[in-house]
Order: sequence, then structure tokens, then C-alpha cells
Amino acid sequence: MNTQLVDTLVQIIRSLSATEQALLEKQLFSDVSHPSTLELMHLAEKGGALDFLYDEPDIYTTEDGEPV
Repeated sequence: MNTQLVDTLVQIIRSLSATEQALLEKQLFSDVSHPSTLELMHLAEKGGALDFLYDEPDIYTTEDGEPV
């Protein structure tokens, strides 16, 4: 294992701006075969599969249970 190369790459990545780091991350993980967390959140919000929950009664209140 080339730890010197890894250490150098980490230093270079940390020296990048936040925008450059975001671009690097996007390019590194753009061909991932599974959806991202953001994509899953959007699907859950817009997909309609959980819309039935809007019709569920509110059975819990802030007075239920014990404070943590």
C-alpha cells in the first residue's frame, strides 16, 4: 500500500475550496449504482407511496411519554 501517495492526495483534497471538493466528490461518485440519500428523500417526498400517512390520525402529542 502506498501510504505516502494517500497522504499526499488527502493534503491536496483538503487544500481545495469547498466548491472544488464538491465537484470532485460528484465526479468520484457519479456512477454509483444506487440512489443518493437526496434522491431517496425526493422519491419519498414526491413519489406518493407514503401519502396515506397524511390521513393517519395524530395519536401522539408533546405531552406523551417522559422527557429525555
